[in-house]
Amino acid sequence: MDNRNTFINCPFDSNYRPVRDALVFAVHDCGYVARSALEYGDSSQVRIDRIYQLIRESRFAIHDLSRTQLDSSSQLPRFNMPLELGIFLGAKHFGGRDHQQKACLVLIKKPYAYQKYLSDISGQDVEAHNNAQGRAIAAVRDWLRGVSKVQMPGPEEMIRRYRMFRRKLPEVCQKWKLRPDRLSWNDYASVAGEWLQLNRWFD
Repeated sequence: MDNRNTFINCPFDSNYRPVRDALVFAVHDCGYVARSALEYGDSSQVRIDRIYQLIRESRFAIHDLSRTQLDSSSQLPRFNMPLELGIFLGAKHFGGRDHQQKACLVLIKKPYAYQKYLSDISGQDVEAHNNAQGRAIAAVRDWLRGVSKVQMPGPEEMIRRYRMFRRKLPEVCQKWKLRPDRLSWNDYASVAGEWLQLNRWFD
């Protein structure tokens, strides 16, 4: 298990992409490494096995449960995110001494809404982001600051840095002949990581 790995369990659709991009940036700006099932290109590996591997390798995780509405076509809710949260909590509880160090942040869209559909986690700290990138960044920063005990800039500064990064994103992408609107998970994480290396807030 890598103490810097932070598994991000969130929706993959385009409407959620702005929040996801903000989460990835915040994790890296705090000095950690964002991980996702999207980083794997091996079609022969079953998706749930990727999830097991990521949870095994990650000390931290961010679980966004904000998508609980019914799918417009199937009229069924999306259960992937709660399932992966359950696997992570199970690993922490049953996984032995190393995995007992795991910690996670649970995100939702609206305050207290989760109590109606996932009451078993009502004793945990849950943060609402209202689909706002700034609120998502602040939640990640404050959580990682708390669990790591490492000094880092305040949430306002991280939000300012994120906005600066977004303005510079086309320029950074041009270097690698990438389209800002077509970045894969791996491309986005690499581009964000490179920009942060050149614009570090610490010495």
